[in-house]
Amino acid sequence: MGVFDRLPPMDHLRSEKMCFVQLIIPAESARVAVTYLGELGLLQFKDSNEDKSPFQRIFVNQVKRCAEMARKLRFFSDQINKAGVRSSVRPALEPDIDLEELEARLGEHEHELLEMNTNSDKLQQTYNELLEFKLVLTKAGGILASSHNHAASAERELDENIYDREVDEGNAYLLEQGVHQGSSGNSGVRFVSGIILKSKALAFERMLFRATRGNMLFNQAPAGEPVTDPISGEEVEKTVFVVFFSGEQAKAKILKICDSFGASCYPVPEEMIKQRQIFNEVSARLSDLEVTLDAGIQHRNKALESVGSQLWRWTIMVKKEKAVYDTLNMLNFDVTKKCLVGEGWCPIFAKSQIKDCLQRATLHSNSQVGIIFHEMDTLESPPTYFRTDKFTNAFQEIVDAYGVARYQEANPAKLGSFMEMAFGGRYVILLMAIFSIYCGLIYNEFFSVPFHIFGKSAYECREKSCSDAHTAGLLKVRDPYPFGVDPSWRGSRSELPFLNSLKMKMSILMGVAQMNLGIVLSYFDARFHGNALDIRYQFIPQMIFLNSLFGYLALLILIKWCTGSQADLYHVMIYMFLDPAGDLGENQLFWGQKELQILLLLMALVAVPWMLFPKPFILKKLHKERFQGHTYRFLGTSEMDPDSEPDSARARHDDFNFSEVFVHQMIHSIEFVLGAVSNTASYLRLWALSLAHSELSTVFYEKLLLLAWGYDSLIVKSAGLVVFAFATAFILLMMETLSAFLHALRLHWVEFMNKFYHGDGYKFKPFSFALLADDED
Repeated sequence: MGVFDRLPPMDHLRSEKMCFVQLIIPAESARVAVTYLGELGLLQFKDSNEDKSPFQRIFVNQVKRCAEMARKLRFFSDQINKAGVRSSVRPALEPDIDLEELEARLGEHEHELLEMNTNSDKLQQTYNELLEFKLVLTKAGGILASSHNHAASAERELDENIYDREVDEGNAYLLEQGVHQGSSGNSGVRFVSGIILKSKALAFERMLFRATRGNMLFNQAPAGEPVTDPISGEEVEKTVFVVFFSGEQAKAKILKICDSFGASCYPVPEEMIKQRQIFNEVSARLSDLEVTLDAGIQHRNKALESVGSQLWRWTIMVKKEKAVYDTLNMLNFDVTKKCLVGEGWCPIFAKSQIKDCLQRATLHSNSQVGIIFHEMDTLESPPTYFRTDKFTNAFQEIVDAYGVARYQEANPAKLGSFMEMAFGGRYVILLMAIFSIYCGLIYNEFFSVPFHIFGKSAYECREKSCSDAHTAGLLKVRDPYPFGVDPSWRGSRSELPFLNSLKMKMSILMGVAQMNLGIVLSYFDARFHGNALDIRYQFIPQMIFLNSLFGYLALLILIKWCTGSQADLYHVMIYMFLDPAGDLGENQLFWGQKELQILLLLMALVAVPWMLFPKPFILKKLHKERFQGHTYRFLGTSEMDPDSEPDSARARHDDFNFSEVFVHQMIHSIEFVLGAVSNTASYLRLWALSLAHSELSTVFYEKLLLLAWGYDSLIVKSAGLVVFAFATAFILLMMETLSAFLHALRLHWVEFMNKFYHGDGYKFKPFSFALLADDED
């Protein structure tokens, strides 16, 4: 243990040290003080009024005022977006205004916009109605002219229909009257003209036919252009109709049906002269309304531009003011002392900055009484706060998606950050790209240096199919390749078996190394919190068990690579369990291998009860000694230290339950033992991903690019190059990168972080104005 005790505590991997503080703020300086603390953004207030509803708090009226102003600002934003007006991102240079003046100005702007919208809507509705009237005049006039000029054809059409003729003798059929008499004015035939949605025209005609018992004639014509509906304000396809009928009773029915179907009826005279006269009048009014509407829109857009130039500035101002009063509502109000009492968390390094803010608040508010700021003791677990920059923030967000670290727990995100750069999430992709370039250099044959075997290169041997025994012996004694994988394997029969074996073994080596790193981090966590039991009865047996089996497998892989042995490692590991005392034969890689395997197997078997039994019984013994009044040496475990886990059941000594502790330890031990096998196998997904990527690259290169370039046609070559470029960009660079990222993230979360990371903490969320821009109301 002395070696481990001399290791550094790894403080840079842990969250900031926090302290619980109390503020006693005079009422006259409360708003200014909270405003300055919001600008600093390093104090997280605790809600001392959780038992009160929002309407029972002190500053509820101020919050309502801010909420109403926020509603008006959202209204302005919606109007600007609807009108398509470009608002300035940066606020115009105008003098500062207070909240009361802003409230009055927002009210004036809202009233002005509402009035303009109302007038514009009325004018637009009138314009749409006149436009419909114009279309009805045009189409219905043609229908009326056609009905007069083609009476004979209408009579023949009537004879072919199968209308029910069982009516009274005094009621002549409408169409017969219209056809024989020729004039609707002399015959008593009347008509209703209007416009209806195209989708409703068929149902509308059927309903009219049934209501009048077929005693009507329905004519329709498409409007010819999309029409803005006066009611809904949407552009729709409509149909102009003319219904011929006879009698007041039929007219009443037809008008009711028109109303129920949302059809608009417009009067159209029969005489062509009157139609042209009304048409000219409607056209003139439409022209006047267009000019008026354009002028109104320009005036409204200017008003919106004026508001838009200050919208961002006003929005931030209102958000800050509302956030201040929301925070003040979290404080207790002492009526007798006329002060507000608040509690919260802050990093220890920020205490001096907070004190400076409070002193400035006292000075600027002209308060005669200073603000009291002091640290307090608490049993609550502190929040977790990591100071991140634009580069490390992306990695921290990935870890937080799994779970926020406990207070002062080792942070896995810091392991992936070794440089300072700018701008967030894209740098995860940047590091992946750097690693991909490195892997590409390892396997890239274009940057290789050919080696020679007695004057004959391995590449030449492959091309000439050198398969004789002499050449095979030469290949065994060649000099090692200086960097990466020998490109001579490319295209050979043994390429796939060789690369598969190499990638599989590299995946195991990386997995064992990362799992060992996770267990080592659990030691630093236990050492930092003074948990001696966790070090003795978790860290040590876990290291022994993992490395006795899979650490030994990694060692065999390295020895086989260095010696060129033909030993079967599958056989070695299987018979290490089935027949540990058996003869290894050609699978022996070094002297004393059998004895070492027996020792490692015994150590792995001993490590399992070592993890399972001692810790629960020691905790039980310590619990009895505590309540019997006996002296004992404090071992500093997280299970018995009330300050380390104040919210847990074990922090209350009278709630100690041995069976619960034993079952928890048993589950943890079994999970580790089984996980050591499954986690190691899970790292083989790296091998599978590499194999899939390699094969896809080969297929795209050979079957697309090389095949296309084998033709003499420039068109075929160009098409092959374009398809190859798209396949490379969208499949290899996008889909394969996403797949690799997700699998690597899964290994990081499950196989690595479960060795040391609890992830059951909660984030430090300070009151900060800097965070308001991203927050939604």
